[in-house]
Amino acid sequence: MELSAKKTFIEHFEQAPMYVAVLTFVGFGVGTVFGYLRDFMRAWGLEKRNVAQEREQQKDFVPLYQDFENFYTRNLYVRIRDNWNRPICSVPGPQFDLMERVTDDYNWTFRFTGRTIKNVINMGSYNYLGFAETDPNALKTVAKELQRYGTGICSTRQEMGTLDKHVELENLVAKFLGVEDAMVFGMGFATNSMNIPALVGKGCLILSDELNHTSLVLGARLSGATIRIFKHNNMQSLEKLLRDAIVYGQPRSRRAWRKIIILVEGIYSMEGSIVRLPEIVSLKNKYKAYLYLDEAHSIGAVGATGRGVVEYFGMNPNDVDVLMGTFTKSFGAAGGYIAGKKGLVDFLRTHSHSAVYATSMCPPVAEQIIRAMKCLMGLDGTTQGKLRQLGKNTRYFRRRLHEMGFIIYGNDDSPVVPLLLYMPGKIGAFARRMLEKNIGVVVVGFPATPITESRARFCVSAAHTREMLDTVLNALDELGDFLHLKYSRYSKSSHPELYEETRFEFED
Repeated sequence: MELSAKKTFIEHFEQAPMYVAVLTFVGFGVGTVFGYLRDFMRAWGLEKRNVAQEREQQKDFVPLYQDFENFYTRNLYVRIRDNWNRPICSVPGPQFDLMERVTDDYNWTFRFTGRTIKNVINMGSYNYLGFAETDPNALKTVAKELQRYGTGICSTRQEMGTLDKHVELENLVAKFLGVEDAMVFGMGFATNSMNIPALVGKGCLILSDELNHTSLVLGARLSGATIRIFKHNNMQSLEKLLRDAIVYGQPRSRRAWRKIIILVEGIYSMEGSIVRLPEIVSLKNKYKAYLYLDEAHSIGAVGATGRGVVEYFGMNPNDVDVLMGTFTKSFGAAGGYIAGKKGLVDFLRTHSHSAVYATSMCPPVAEQIIRAMKCLMGLDGTTQGKLRQLGKNTRYFRRRLHEMGFIIYGNDDSPVVPLLLYMPGKIGAFARRMLEKNIGVVVVGFPATPITESRARFCVSAAHTREMLDTVLNALDELGDFLHLKYSRYSKSSHPELYEETRFEFED
Protein backbone atom coordinates (compact mmCIF):
# COMPACT_ATOMS: atom_id res chain seq x y z
CA MET A 1 0.00 0.00 0.00
CA GLU A 2 1.44 3.39 -0.99
CA LEU A 3 1.98 6.02 1.68
CA SER A 4 -0.13 8.57 -0.16
CA ALA A 5 -3.11 6.29 0.33
CA LYS A 6 -2.43 5.66 4.04
CA LYS A 7 -5.40 6.22 6.31
CA THR A 8 -3.87 5.10 9.60
CA PHE A 9 -1.87 7.59 11.62
CA ILE A 10 0.03 5.75 14.34
CA GLU A 11 2.22 7.68 16.76
CA HIS A 12 3.68 6.63 20.10
CA PHE A 13 4.21 8.88 23.13
CA GLU A 14 4.11 6.39 25.96
CA GLN A 15 4.51 7.83 29.43
CA ALA A 16 7.18 6.32 31.65
CA PRO A 17 6.26 4.75 35.00
CA MET A 18 6.02 7.23 37.88
CA TYR A 19 9.15 5.92 39.59
CA VAL A 20 11.22 6.83 36.51
CA ALA A 21 10.09 10.47 36.66
CA VAL A 22 10.79 10.58 40.40
CA LEU A 23 14.27 9.12 40.02
CA THR A 24 14.98 11.54 37.17
CA PHE A 25 14.21 14.54 39.38
CA VAL A 26 16.22 12.96 42.19
CA GLY A 27 19.19 12.58 39.83
CA PHE A 28 19.10 16.24 38.83
CA GLY A 29 18.56 17.21 42.47
CA VAL A 30 21.58 15.26 43.70
CA GLY A 31 23.76 16.72 40.93
CA THR A 32 22.60 20.25 41.81
CA VAL A 33 23.17 19.82 45.57
CA PHE A 34 26.70 18.47 45.08
CA GLY A 35 27.42 21.28 42.61
CA TYR A 36 26.52 23.95 45.16
CA LEU A 37 28.46 22.04 47.83
CA ARG A 38 31.58 22.04 45.63
CA ASP A 39 31.14 25.76 44.91
CA PHE A 40 30.96 26.39 48.66
CA MET A 41 34.07 24.30 49.32
CA ARG A 42 36.01 26.09 46.56
CA ALA A 43 34.99 29.49 47.94
CA TRP A 44 36.41 28.61 51.37
CA GLY A 45 39.50 26.93 50.02
CA LEU A 46 38.45 23.46 51.14
CA GLU A 47 38.65 22.08 47.61
CA LYS A 48 41.92 22.66 45.81
CA ARG A 49 40.78 21.45 42.37
CA ASN A 50 39.69 24.57 40.51
CA VAL A 51 38.80 23.12 37.14
CA ALA A 52 35.13 24.03 37.55
CA GLN A 53 35.59 27.80 37.71
CA GLU A 54 36.72 30.65 35.48
CA ARG A 55 40.38 31.35 34.89
CA GLU A 56 42.23 33.70 37.23
CA GLN A 57 42.82 36.32 34.52
CA GLN A 58 39.06 36.62 33.96
CA LYS A 59 38.13 37.25 37.61
CA ASP A 60 37.40 40.96 37.03
CA PHE A 61 35.32 40.41 33.90
CA VAL A 62 31.56 40.77 33.93
CA PRO A 63 30.15 37.20 33.85
CA LEU A 64 29.50 36.09 30.29
CA TYR A 65 26.69 33.74 31.36
CA GLN A 66 23.86 34.10 33.83
CA ASP A 67 24.53 32.59 37.24
CA PHE A 68 22.49 29.37 36.93
CA GLU A 69 23.54 28.81 33.32
CA ASN A 70 27.16 29.06 34.42
CA PHE A 71 26.47 26.71 37.33
CA TYR A 72 24.69 24.16 35.10
CA THR A 73 27.48 24.21 32.54
CA ARG A 74 30.24 23.75 35.11
CA ASN A 75 28.67 21.12 37.31
CA LEU A 76 26.36 19.09 35.06
CA TYR A 77 27.04 19.58 31.36
CA VAL A 78 30.84 19.44 31.56
CA ARG A 79 30.69 16.03 33.27
CA ILE A 80 29.28 14.46 30.09
CA ARG A 81 30.68 16.92 27.56
CA ASP A 82 32.78 14.21 25.89
CA ASN A 83 29.60 12.87 24.24
CA TRP A 84 29.19 15.94 22.01
CA ASN A 85 31.25 17.69 19.34
CA ARG A 86 33.11 14.51 18.47
CA PRO A 87 35.44 15.22 15.51
CA ILE A 88 34.67 13.11 12.42
CA CYS A 89 37.43 12.64 9.83
CA SER A 90 35.48 11.02 6.98
CA VAL A 91 32.26 11.39 5.01
CA PRO A 92 29.28 10.93 7.39
CA GLY A 93 27.75 8.05 5.44
CA PRO A 94 26.31 4.90 7.07
CA GLN A 95 29.74 4.51 8.67
CA PHE A 96 32.38 7.09 9.52
CA ASP A 97 35.82 7.44 11.10
CA LEU A 98 36.21 9.24 14.42
CA MET A 99 39.27 10.98 15.85
CA GLU A 100 39.94 9.65 19.33
CA ARG A 101 40.34 12.27 22.05
CA VAL A 102 40.91 12.17 25.81
CA THR A 103 40.73 14.71 28.61
CA ASP A 104 43.10 15.41 31.49
CA ASP A 105 40.93 17.97 33.28
CA TYR A 106 37.48 16.41 33.60
CA ASN A 107 36.18 17.38 30.13
CA TRP A 108 37.15 21.05 30.18
CA THR A 109 39.69 20.50 27.41
CA PHE A 110 40.48 17.59 25.12
CA ARG A 111 43.58 16.38 23.33
CA PHE A 112 43.84 14.02 20.37
CA THR A 113 45.64 10.72 20.79
CA GLY A 114 46.45 10.42 17.09
CA ARG A 115 44.36 7.26 16.84
CA THR A 116 41.36 6.97 14.51
CA ILE A 117 38.32 4.88 15.42
CA LYS A 118 37.41 3.23 12.11
CA ASN A 119 34.03 2.22 10.67
CA VAL A 120 31.76 3.55 13.41
CA ILE A 121 28.12 2.88 12.50
CA ASN A 122 26.50 6.29 12.03
CA MET A 123 23.08 6.51 13.69
CA GLY A 124 23.04 10.28 14.10
CA SER A 125 23.33 11.96 10.68
CA TYR A 126 20.27 13.10 8.72
CA ASN A 127 21.50 11.13 5.72
CA TYR A 128 18.03 9.70 5.08
CA LEU A 129 18.54 8.68 1.45
CA GLY A 130 22.26 7.96 1.61
CA PHE A 131 23.36 10.76 -0.73
CA ALA A 132 26.27 11.67 1.57
CA GLU A 133 28.83 9.61 -0.31
CA THR A 134 32.19 9.68 -2.09
CA ASP A 135 31.45 7.47 -5.07
CA PRO A 136 33.46 9.08 -7.91
CA ASN A 137 30.99 7.91 -10.54
CA ALA A 138 28.06 9.47 -8.71
CA LEU A 139 29.89 12.76 -8.15
CA LYS A 140 31.18 13.28 -11.69
CA THR A 141 28.69 16.04 -12.46
CA VAL A 142 29.46 17.79 -9.16
CA ALA A 143 33.20 17.73 -9.93
CA LYS A 144 32.49 19.12 -13.38
CA GLU A 145 30.56 22.08 -11.95
CA LEU A 146 33.34 22.69 -9.44
CA GLN A 147 35.82 22.99 -12.30
CA ARG A 148 33.50 25.26 -14.26
CA TYR A 149 32.23 27.65 -11.54
CA GLY A 150 34.66 27.30 -8.64
CA THR A 151 33.77 26.97 -4.97
CA GLY A 152 31.86 30.18 -4.35
CA ILE A 153 30.16 33.20 -5.91
CA CYS A 154 31.05 35.99 -3.44
CA SER A 155 27.85 37.89 -4.17
CA THR A 156 24.17 37.98 -3.26
CA ARG A 157 21.34 36.84 -5.50
CA GLN A 158 20.24 40.43 -6.14
CA GLU A 159 23.67 41.59 -7.27
CA MET A 160 25.98 39.27 -9.25
CA GLY A 161 25.05 35.99 -7.60
CA THR A 162 22.33 34.45 -9.77
CA LEU A 163 23.72 31.80 -12.12
CA ASP A 164 22.07 29.53 -14.66
CA LYS A 165 22.63 26.70 -12.19
CA HIS A 166 20.38 28.43 -9.63
CA VAL A 167 17.64 28.92 -12.22
CA GLU A 168 17.89 25.26 -13.24
CA LEU A 169 17.63 24.14 -9.61
CA GLU A 170 14.67 26.39 -8.85
CA ASN A 171 12.76 25.15 -11.88
CA LEU A 172 13.48 21.56 -10.86
CA VAL A 173 12.35 22.16 -7.25
CA ALA A 174 9.09 23.71 -8.46
CA LYS A 175 8.51 20.75 -10.77
CA PHE A 176 9.37 18.26 -8.03
CA LEU A 177 6.93 19.85 -5.58
CA GLY A 178 4.20 20.51 -8.15
CA VAL A 179 3.99 24.27 -7.54
CA GLU A 180 4.36 27.39 -9.69
CA ASP A 181 7.77 28.63 -8.55
CA ALA A 182 10.54 28.21 -5.99
CA MET A 183 13.56 30.09 -4.67
CA VAL A 184 16.67 28.50 -3.17
CA PHE A 185 18.92 29.83 -0.41
CA GLY A 186 22.44 28.96 0.68
CA MET A 187 21.59 28.13 4.31
CA GLY A 188 18.72 26.03 5.64
CA PHE A 189 18.49 27.79 9.02
CA ALA A 190 18.40 31.21 7.36
CA THR A 191 15.65 30.08 5.01
CA ASN A 192 13.32 30.26 7.99
CA SER A 193 14.88 32.95 10.12
CA MET A 194 15.34 35.44 7.25
CA ASN A 195 12.16 34.82 5.24
CA ILE A 196 9.48 34.78 7.93
CA PRO A 197 10.22 38.45 8.78
CA ALA A 198 9.65 39.29 5.10
CA LEU A 199 6.21 37.67 5.15
CA VAL A 200 4.78 38.96 8.44
CA GLY A 201 5.36 41.95 10.69
CA LYS A 202 3.73 44.21 13.22
CA GLY A 203 -0.03 43.74 13.34
CA CYS A 204 0.25 40.10 12.22
CA LEU A 205 -0.33 37.00 14.32
CA ILE A 206 1.85 33.88 14.28
CA LEU A 207 0.46 30.63 15.69
CA SER A 208 3.42 28.35 16.30
CA ASP A 209 3.58 24.71 17.37
CA GLU A 210 5.26 24.46 20.77
CA LEU A 211 7.92 22.06 19.40
CA ASN A 212 8.93 24.09 16.34
CA HIS A 213 12.61 24.31 15.43
CA THR A 214 14.75 27.22 16.64
CA SER A 215 14.96 28.65 13.11
CA LEU A 216 11.18 29.07 13.04
CA VAL A 217 11.19 30.54 16.53
CA LEU A 218 13.93 33.02 15.66
CA GLY A 219 12.23 34.03 12.41
CA ALA A 220 8.96 34.61 14.26
CA ARG A 221 10.67 36.76 16.90
CA LEU A 222 12.59 38.80 14.34
CA SER A 223 9.39 39.56 12.44
CA GLY A 224 7.92 41.70 15.21
CA ALA A 225 4.59 39.90 14.88
CA THR A 226 2.58 38.73 17.88
CA ILE A 227 3.34 35.08 18.66
CA ARG A 228 1.05 32.59 20.33
CA ILE A 229 1.89 28.94 20.97
CA PHE A 230 -0.41 25.94 20.56
CA LYS A 231 0.15 22.47 21.98
CA HIS A 232 2.01 20.06 19.75
CA ASN A 233 -0.23 18.59 17.04
CA ASN A 234 -3.28 19.53 19.16
CA MET A 235 -6.09 20.72 16.90
CA GLN A 236 -8.31 21.81 19.80
CA SER A 237 -5.56 24.10 21.08
CA LEU A 238 -4.95 25.54 17.59
CA GLU A 239 -8.64 26.10 16.86
CA LYS A 240 -9.14 27.92 20.17
CA LEU A 241 -6.32 30.33 19.29
CA LEU A 242 -7.73 30.84 15.78
CA ARG A 243 -11.23 31.44 17.11
CA ASP A 244 -10.01 33.91 19.75
CA ALA A 245 -7.90 35.71 17.14
CA ILE A 246 -10.94 36.20 14.90
CA VAL A 247 -13.30 37.18 17.73
CA TYR A 248 -11.07 39.48 19.78
CA GLY A 249 -8.58 40.78 17.19
CA GLN A 250 -5.46 42.63 18.27
CA PRO A 251 -4.89 43.45 21.96
CA ARG A 252 -6.16 46.85 23.13
CA SER A 253 -7.22 48.17 19.70
CA ARG A 254 -9.38 45.10 18.87
CA ARG A 255 -8.65 45.65 15.20
CA ALA A 256 -8.55 42.62 12.93
CA TRP A 257 -5.14 41.02 12.47
CA ARG A 258 -3.44 41.96 9.21
CA LYS A 259 -2.46 38.31 8.68
CA ILE A 260 -2.69 35.10 10.66
CA ILE A 261 -0.06 32.51 9.78
CA ILE A 262 0.34 29.00 11.21
CA LEU A 263 3.91 27.65 11.53
CA VAL A 264 4.38 23.87 11.62
CA GLU A 265 6.97 21.26 10.66
CA GLY A 266 6.54 18.13 8.54
CA ILE A 267 8.56 15.82 10.81
CA TYR A 268 9.60 17.13 14.22
CA SER A 269 13.28 16.37 14.56
CA MET A 270 13.32 15.79 18.33
CA GLU A 271 10.03 13.90 18.63
CA GLY A 272 9.85 11.90 15.41
CA SER A 273 6.20 12.89 15.00
CA ILE A 274 4.48 13.90 11.75
CA VAL A 275 2.28 16.98 11.48
CA ARG A 276 -1.48 16.41 11.26
CA LEU A 277 -1.62 18.24 7.98
CA PRO A 278 -5.20 17.48 6.82
CA GLU A 279 -6.72 18.86 10.04
CA ILE A 280 -4.47 21.93 10.02
CA VAL A 281 -5.33 22.71 6.39
CA SER A 282 -9.02 22.36 7.26
CA LEU A 283 -8.65 24.81 10.15
CA LYS A 284 -6.64 27.34 8.17
CA ASN A 285 -9.28 27.31 5.41
CA LYS A 286 -12.10 27.63 7.95
CA TYR A 287 -10.56 30.69 9.63
CA LYS A 288 -8.92 32.20 6.51
CA ALA A 289 -5.37 31.89 7.83
CA TYR A 290 -2.10 31.11 6.04
CA LEU A 291 -0.01 27.97 6.50
CA TYR A 292 3.81 27.87 6.56
CA LEU A 293 5.09 24.26 6.39
CA ASP A 294 8.74 23.47 7.23
CA GLU A 295 9.66 20.19 5.53
CA ALA A 296 13.32 20.12 6.51
CA HIS A 297 13.14 16.51 7.75
CA SER A 298 10.20 15.26 5.69
CA ILE A 299 11.07 16.27 2.12
CA GLY A 300 12.72 13.29 0.48
CA ALA A 301 12.04 11.11 3.53
CA VAL A 302 8.28 10.43 3.40
CA GLY A 303 5.71 10.19 0.64
CA ALA A 304 5.50 7.58 -2.10
CA THR A 305 8.01 9.51 -4.25
CA GLY A 306 9.70 11.56 -1.54
CA ARG A 307 7.64 14.72 -1.92
CA GLY A 308 7.10 15.09 1.81
CA VAL A 309 4.07 15.15 4.07
CA VAL A 310 1.85 16.74 1.42
CA GLU A 311 2.25 13.61 -0.67
CA TYR A 312 2.21 11.38 2.42
CA PHE A 313 -1.36 12.51 3.12
CA GLY A 314 -2.35 12.56 -0.56
CA MET A 315 -2.99 16.31 -0.56
CA ASN A 316 -2.60 19.07 -3.12
CA PRO A 317 0.56 21.23 -2.74
CA ASN A 318 -1.64 24.29 -3.30
CA ASP A 319 -3.31 23.54 0.04
CA VAL A 320 -0.16 24.91 1.70
CA ASP A 321 0.58 28.62 1.23
CA VAL A 322 4.32 28.51 1.93
CA LEU A 323 6.30 25.31 1.35
CA MET A 324 9.72 25.40 2.95
CA GLY A 325 12.39 22.71 3.05
CA THR A 326 16.11 22.15 3.27
CA PHE A 327 18.65 20.28 1.20
CA THR A 328 20.85 19.44 4.19
CA LYS A 329 19.20 16.12 5.05
CA SER A 330 17.76 13.87 2.35
CA PHE A 331 19.75 15.52 -0.48
CA GLY A 332 23.16 15.38 1.18
CA ALA A 333 23.92 19.03 0.41
CA ALA A 334 23.29 22.47 1.96
CA GLY A 335 20.74 25.27 1.76
CA GLY A 336 16.97 25.47 1.60
CA TYR A 337 14.01 26.57 -0.51
CA ILE A 338 10.72 28.45 -0.36
CA ALA A 339 8.08 27.32 -2.87
CA GLY A 340 4.49 28.14 -3.71
CA LYS A 341 2.61 30.62 -5.86
CA LYS A 342 4.68 32.68 -8.30
CA GLY A 343 3.56 35.91 -6.65
CA LEU A 344 4.88 34.73 -3.28
CA VAL A 345 8.28 33.75 -4.69
CA ASP A 346 8.62 36.96 -6.72
CA PHE A 347 7.91 38.95 -3.56
CA LEU A 348 10.67 37.09 -1.67
CA ARG A 349 13.17 37.65 -4.49
CA THR A 350 12.85 41.35 -3.73
CA HIS A 351 12.20 41.45 0.02
CA SER A 352 13.94 38.39 1.50
CA HIS A 353 16.92 39.26 3.71
CA SER A 354 18.69 36.18 2.36
CA ALA A 355 18.27 37.38 -1.22
CA VAL A 356 19.48 40.89 -0.41
CA TYR A 357 22.34 40.19 2.01
CA ALA A 358 23.34 36.51 2.02
CA THR A 359 25.83 34.93 -0.36
CA SER A 360 24.33 32.71 -3.08
CA MET A 361 24.44 28.95 -2.94
CA CYS A 362 27.71 27.68 -4.40
CA PRO A 363 27.28 25.91 -7.79
CA PRO A 364 28.74 22.48 -6.84
CA VAL A 365 26.20 22.28 -3.99
CA ALA A 366 23.41 23.21 -6.40
CA GLU A 367 24.56 20.44 -8.76
CA GLN A 368 24.58 17.90 -5.91
CA ILE A 369 20.95 18.80 -5.14
CA ILE A 370 20.00 18.56 -8.82
CA ARG A 371 21.50 15.09 -9.22
CA ALA A 372 19.84 13.84 -6.01
CA MET A 373 16.47 15.29 -7.00
CA LYS A 374 16.69 13.84 -10.50
CA CYS A 375 17.40 10.46 -8.94
CA LEU A 376 14.24 10.76 -6.83
CA MET A 377 12.21 11.86 -9.85
CA GLY A 378 13.63 9.09 -12.05
CA LEU A 379 15.00 11.62 -14.55
CA ASP A 380 18.54 10.22 -14.53
CA GLY A 381 17.56 6.77 -15.70
CA THR A 382 18.28 5.08 -12.36
CA THR A 383 15.89 3.15 -10.15
CA GLN A 384 17.84 2.90 -6.93
CA GLY A 385 14.83 2.38 -4.68
CA LYS A 386 16.24 4.58 -1.93
CA LEU A 387 12.82 5.61 -0.61
CA ARG A 388 11.58 2.04 -0.48
CA GLN A 389 14.70 0.97 1.41
CA LEU A 390 14.37 3.87 3.86
CA GLY A 391 10.79 2.86 4.62
CA LYS A 392 11.76 -0.78 5.21
CA ASN A 393 14.67 0.18 7.45
CA THR A 394 12.52 2.62 9.44
CA ARG A 395 9.70 0.17 10.10
CA TYR A 396 12.11 -2.66 10.93
CA PHE A 397 14.16 -0.56 13.37
CA ARG A 398 11.11 0.87 15.15
CA ARG A 399 9.39 -2.52 15.33
CA ARG A 400 12.41 -4.18 16.91
CA LEU A 401 12.80 -1.44 19.51
CA HIS A 402 9.14 -1.80 20.47
CA GLU A 403 9.62 -5.56 20.78
CA MET A 404 12.60 -5.10 23.10
CA GLY A 405 10.58 -2.94 25.49
CA PHE A 406 12.09 0.52 24.91
CA ILE A 407 9.93 3.65 24.99
CA ILE A 408 10.31 5.39 21.64
CA TYR A 409 8.49 8.46 20.38
CA GLY A 410 7.03 9.41 17.04
CA ASN A 411 5.25 8.14 13.97
CA ASP A 412 5.80 4.62 12.65
CA ASP A 413 6.86 6.08 9.27
CA SER A 414 9.29 8.65 10.67
CA PRO A 415 13.03 7.91 10.19
CA VAL A 416 13.72 10.03 13.29
CA VAL A 417 13.58 7.61 16.24
CA PRO A 418 13.91 9.07 19.78
CA LEU A 419 14.67 6.45 22.44
CA LEU A 420 13.91 7.73 25.95
CA LEU A 421 16.70 7.56 28.56
CA TYR A 422 15.16 9.88 31.20
CA MET A 423 17.80 9.88 33.94
CA PRO A 424 20.74 12.31 33.58
CA GLY A 425 23.35 9.78 34.70
CA LYS A 426 22.38 7.43 31.88
CA ILE A 427 22.95 9.98 29.09
CA GLY A 428 26.72 9.81 29.25
CA ALA A 429 26.84 6.11 30.09
CA PHE A 430 24.66 5.26 27.08
CA ALA A 431 26.67 7.24 24.50
CA ARG A 432 30.05 6.08 25.83
CA ARG A 433 29.13 2.41 25.88
CA MET A 434 27.62 2.60 22.40
CA LEU A 435 30.86 4.12 21.09
CA GLU A 436 32.79 1.27 22.73
CA LYS A 437 30.72 -0.99 20.48
CA ASN A 438 31.67 1.16 17.44
CA ILE A 439 28.26 2.81 17.19
CA GLY A 440 27.91 6.59 17.05
CA VAL A 441 24.72 7.99 18.59
CA VAL A 442 23.30 11.42 19.45
CA VAL A 443 22.13 11.95 23.04
CA VAL A 444 20.05 14.93 24.10
CA GLY A 445 19.06 16.22 27.53
CA PHE A 446 17.79 19.27 29.41
CA PRO A 447 17.51 22.13 28.42
CA ALA A 448 17.19 20.89 24.79
CA THR A 449 14.42 18.54 25.98
CA PRO A 450 12.00 18.65 28.92
CA ILE A 451 13.84 17.83 32.13
CA THR A 452 12.19 14.41 32.44
CA GLU A 453 12.62 13.38 28.78
CA SER A 454 16.34 12.97 28.05
CA ARG A 455 16.79 10.75 25.01
CA ALA A 456 18.98 9.24 22.35
CA ARG A 457 17.93 10.20 18.82
CA PHE A 458 18.54 7.71 16.02
CA CYS A 459 18.29 8.71 12.36
CA VAL A 460 17.65 5.78 10.05
CA SER A 461 19.11 5.89 6.54
CA ALA A 462 18.47 4.04 3.30
CA ALA A 463 22.23 3.43 3.26
CA HIS A 464 22.07 1.32 6.43
CA THR A 465 22.24 -2.39 5.65
CA ARG A 466 20.18 -4.91 7.58
CA GLU A 467 23.40 -6.19 9.13
CA MET A 468 24.24 -2.69 10.42
CA LEU A 469 20.79 -2.26 11.93
CA ASP A 470 20.97 -5.70 13.56
CA THR A 471 24.36 -4.82 15.05
CA VAL A 472 22.89 -1.66 16.55
CA LEU A 473 19.76 -3.44 17.77
CA ASN A 474 21.76 -6.22 19.43
CA ALA A 475 23.92 -3.62 21.17
CA LEU A 476 20.81 -1.73 22.30
CA ASP A 477 19.23 -4.92 23.62
CA GLU A 478 22.30 -5.68 25.71
CA LEU A 479 22.76 -2.09 26.88
CA GLY A 480 19.06 -1.69 27.64
CA ASP A 481 19.31 -4.56 30.11
CA PHE A 482 22.57 -3.30 31.61
CA LEU A 483 21.35 0.30 32.14
CA HIS A 484 17.71 -0.70 32.81
CA LEU A 485 16.30 1.36 29.93
CA LYS A 486 13.41 -0.91 28.95
CA TYR A 487 10.62 1.05 30.61
CA SER A 488 7.75 0.21 28.25
CA ARG A 489 4.72 -1.39 29.91
CA TYR A 490 3.26 -2.67 26.65
CA SER A 491 3.29 -6.43 26.18
CA LYS A 492 6.03 -7.75 23.96
CA SER A 493 5.62 -9.99 20.96
CA SER A 494 5.35 -13.70 21.64
CA HIS A 495 7.25 -14.35 18.38
CA PRO A 496 10.36 -12.13 18.44
CA GLU A 497 12.20 -14.69 16.36
CA LEU A 498 10.27 -13.48 13.29
CA TYR A 499 12.41 -10.36 13.27
CA GLU A 500 15.73 -12.10 13.71
CA GLU A 501 16.04 -13.07 10.05
CA THR A 502 18.53 -10.74 8.41
CA ARG A 503 16.64 -10.58 5.12
CA PHE A 504 13.07 -10.48 6.41
CA GLU A 505 11.11 -7.61 4.83
CA PHE A 506 7.81 -6.18 5.98
CA GLU A 507 5.04 -5.55 3.52
CA ASP A 508 4.53 -2.02 2.36
